[in-house]
Amino acid sequence: MEQFQLKDFVKGWIIGNFNPTLVQTNDVEVAVKEYKKNDYEERHFHKVATEITVIVKGLVKMNDKIYKNGDIVVIKPYEATDFQVLKDTVTTVIKISGANNDKYLGEAKC
Repeated sequence: MEQFQLKDFVKGWIIGNFNPTLVQTNDVEVAVKEYKKNDYEERHFHKVATEITVIVKGLVKMNDKIYKNGDIVVIKPYEATDFQVLKDTVTTVIKISGANNDKYLGEAKC
């Protein structure tokens, strides 16, 4: 059995095609992310990955809708969202399939 610390990974990303990682793969990306109140991620979308965000603890606003503990948000390719942290928050994020450089700022232009 091996032990690791979340702080040793980049922005909480622990599985995917990047370094460091626990499992090197293009099939999926997994992160456990911690945010402080008022953190903000600009509106963005993915062209390849479906992103699943689980609100483990906290309160956030995405696309003007509030999400809380236990909520699961599925964002499909070309769906754009921002991410505003209303209360200290912990999320688990799964991206299927993993795709390096698949984050685009703004609205999707199909």
